[in-house]
Amino acid sequence: MTAADLSSEKQRLSGGKSGYRLRWSAFSGLLIALVLPVSGFAVWQLLVSSGFASGRLVPPPSRILSALWQLQQTGELSHHLVATCLRVLSGFAAGAVAGIILGGVTGYFRPARRLLDPTLQALRAIPSIAWVPLFILWFGIFETSKVTLIAVGVFFPVYLGVSASLVSVDRKIVEVGRIFRLSGFEMVRRILFPAILPALVVSLRTGLGLGWMFVVAAEFMGASEGLGYLLVDGQQLGKPDQIVAAILVFAILGKLSDGLLVLLTAPLTAWQDNYQKERK
Repeated sequence: MTAADLSSEKQRLSGGKSGYRLRWSAFSGLLIALVLPVSGFAVWQLLVSSGFASGRLVPPPSRILSALWQLQQTGELSHHLVATCLRVLSGFAAGAVAGIILGGVTGYFRPARRLLDPTLQALRAIPSIAWVPLFILWFGIFETSKVTLIAVGVFFPVYLGVSASLVSVDRKIVEVGRIFRLSGFEMVRRILFPAILPALVVSLRTGLGLGWMFVVAAEFMGASEGLGYLLVDGQQLGKPDQIVAAILVFAILGKLSDGLLVLLTAPLTAWQDNYQKERK
């Protein structure tokens, strides 16, 4: 076996060990993350089963799982889940695109920031529920008003993150681009956009979290489907197990969507992780 073959074999073994360590790290992290909720559910189930708690207003996990199973058996859970996810996805896409565009404009152009930012900051202070009657008046009680409300919730954290991160970009980096005589587009593509990527990812995650919060308010607007409708239906019919089950599904969907967003944006911020490792 030649030296090149030995080197290739060492790299293969090293890569295999590295992959195993990454998989084990992810698995152990998942187990640690599940310790608190699983322990809490187990303790509450034990208290209800032993008679120390009635479980009437806060049902035990066994009743919650039973409610979820019944909803799934009838097909209601899948139907409502798909409706809510589509609304969040549509609202998140619209709000994120608008936030990135306007945040980029106000962060890059000082006159635009002076003109637009005060008004947008004032609109940001308006409570989400205050938009509901206006959107119903404008768009009716159908999908447009619901998606618009979610988009409003997503827009402001994304806009604020992009605009603020552009303003705070190190001026020395910008001067380097000017020394190399980069055009405006090249300056944005090669210097400004990479510099704000970490802040942009955080802003998108914050906006996505608010999207899941706003979808509940949106589905209170006369919705006949969606997880928010399950909450209202459970409240009106006195079904606490259905209410808690819908809340639990919201929590799981929010965590899964946040993890998916982090996974999709990880290649964009890999350079920052490598840079921090090199500094250490």
